[in-house]
Order: sequence, then structure tokens, then C-alpha cells
Amino acid sequence: MNREDFPILKSNIIYFDNGATTLKPYILSDSLTDYYNNYSANAHRGDYDISLKVNAMYENTRELIKDFINAKIVNQIAFTNNCTDSLNKIVFGYFKYNLKSGDEVLLTKAEHASNILPWFELSSQIGIKVNYIDLDSNHKVTLDNVKKAITPNTKVISIAHITNVVGDIRPIKEIIEYAHNLNIKVVIDGAQSVPHMKIDVEDLDMDFLAFSAHKMCGPTGVGVIYVKEELLNNIKPIIYGGGMNTSFEFDMTRKYKKMPYVLEAGTPNIADVIAFGSVINYLNKIGIKNIEQKEKELKEYALEKLKNIKDIIIYNENSESSIITFNIDGIFAQDLAIYLNKYNICVRAGNHCAKILKDDLGIKNTCRMSLYFYNTKEEIDKLVEVLSKPNIINEII
Repeated sequence: MNREDFPILKSNIIYFDNGATTLKPYILSDSLTDYYNNYSANAHRGDYDISLKVNAMYENTRELIKDFINAKIVNQIAFTNNCTDSLNKIVFGYFKYNLKSGDEVLLTKAEHASNILPWFELSSQIGIKVNYIDLDSNHKVTLDNVKKAITPNTKVISIAHITNVVGDIRPIKEIIEYAHNLNIKVVIDGAQSVPHMKIDVEDLDMDFLAFSAHKMCGPTGVGVIYVKEELLNNIKPIIYGGGMNTSFEFDMTRKYKKMPYVLEAGTPNIADVIAFGSVINYLNKIGIKNIEQKEKELKEYALEKLKNIKDIIIYNENSESSIITFNIDGIFAQDLAIYLNKYNICVRAGNHCAKILKDDLGIKNTCRMSLYFYNTKEEIDKLVEVLSKPNIINEII
């Protein structure tokens, strides 16, 4: 599907590491080249034609993102450096000022470091408590386990919509509805969901959503924060400088702008934000539902083929997303990934930044294949062929 749009695929690479970052279509580099060669001015600074064009193109991307996730107004969308940056700005720009010592935040042990470490730091700074929602036998989050984990002190639930190792799609709508009935805020790490499925922040009633451009065919260095409209005036900056203030005086009086600009201090990543807009248009033409359907077909096919491999261990056979986490018994995960690289097959090996998931998964390091719409059944067949070699252990050792 649309493989001709990705120049790197001409090298016959088999790329199964889309959970880390996706490949980039021609439209991305074309957009970057256009900006740098034809109207390379600053944003929100100039009163001349090319600067005004930059303003329009930059803000057009914000509008496209608003529509892509069905936000109500563009002010709800702020640009950051990546999903990690977004989560940190949510934690330290909002919750640092709205939680107190003894308040509880619920996470899971399957969360990415970016959705755990900021909360650990906030705990050290102001004394909040961090606790965990139990995972079920398939390492998934259920609404029942969320209910069991909530205490009278619970003020926040912060979880991924789709986890990057187990790949389970959490029942976010039900969790948010239950949490809101108890006046609990919910933070959603959308790094693995926004690129792969339709997200409607209004329907889901999200308080905060964070995601990255580079995991959906976009550039590195661009992240997004979505903030519910009623919370817009309560989020504070954690970086200060030009562009986020309306005035400041010698006596230290200062006035800051409102969302989204209060979170966008300094010269932004203009070229990449504009290019991300081109990529969103590209994804809209393909259709997020078509992407979701293609991934589902590939996942089912891959599982069917992989399960026939001798000594394979699949850790998340019952998960719903396009992530498959596995090992070959007797082979260290990194050794297997290096071996696959000899055949131009790219998979991720390690703990995948989910370092405490080992407590539930029972193993620290795994191989992960993560699919996107440009992958093919033929690529999966090649992976299965290599993993099925009768002397694979001897070749690796």
C-alpha cells in the first residue's frame, strides 16, 4: 500500500520497527525543501510576504491536527519537540500546580519511560503517590482493574492508549467516563494510537493527549499536546522566552500569552511543523480507516505464519494493535535482531523503554515487530523464512 511513496523502500529494506519511528514519504522532504529554498523566514515575527506565508503554513498544520483528532478549536493544539516533551509539559505545566502531597497518580507497569519518569520526578518534588493498575493475564488493562486500583486519593490516571510492547488497545472511552465521574483527570499517551486508528478527542472526552509526528510518517522533532478546552487557562509554561509573552518590564512584571503560544517559547521547529501538515494531508488521502484495516490484515497474517516457527515465543498474541513481541527460545533478543539485520530485516530488541514491564512479562528483553500500512505479506514471509532456518541457533552463536 503506497510503497512507491517511500524512497527508502527502493533499497529492499524490510522495516518492522514502526513503533520506534516510521519511514518517510517523498512529500515530507519535498515540503522541507520548499520551505528552506523558497520562503525560509521565521514564524510569528515578520510583516513581509514570506514571513506571512510561514505564519499561514505553520498555523495550517495546527488546523489540520485539530481536524485530524476532532478537537473543537485550534487553541487546544500546542507544538512540542516530541511525545516525551508533551508529557513533561503536561505533568510539570499542569499537574505540578493542581496536585498536592498525598494525591495519587495511577500508571501501569507497561508504560513507556516518558509516561513514568515525569511522575516519579513530580513525586519527589511535591510528594504525590504513584501506584499501578494491575494488568490481566494477557498483560492488558481492563476497566475492572482500573476500578480496583482507584482510591479516594486518586486524582490522575496516566496511561498509553496503545502500549509499545504488549500492543493492547486500552478501553479508553470507558476508563475516561468512569474516571470523570469521580473527578479524576486522565492523561493519554497517544504515541502508538494516533498514527494507527481514528482518534476523536471529543467523543473520548480526553483531558490531555500527547503524540509525535515521527511515528506517523512525519518529521522528527515535532510533538503535539491536546488540552481540553476547559483546562486551557490552567496550563503553565515550563520554558520561558520569546514568543510566549505579551510583555515584560524592568521591575519583573510580565504577562504571558494563552494556549497554545504559552507552551511554544522561542523559534519553533518551523520547517518540520509545516512538513507535518503535508504529511497529515497525505494520511488523510490514504484514510486512517484504510490504514487501520491494512494493519489488521497484516497482523493476522503475521501471527498465523509466526506461530508455526519452532521455539518461537509470542508474548502478546491476543493484543489488538499491529505490534508483535516475540523471542526464539534459547536466543538472546539482541542477538536475534542482529542476525535478522544480515537479511536486511529491521526489528527492535530490548526492553523498549518499558523497563518495569519485566515484573509482569517475566522477561526483560524481547524482539518487537511493529507494522505500518506500507508493509507487505511478502515481507512477513521473508521474516518467517529466516526465523525458520533449522540451524538458526548455530548461525547466531
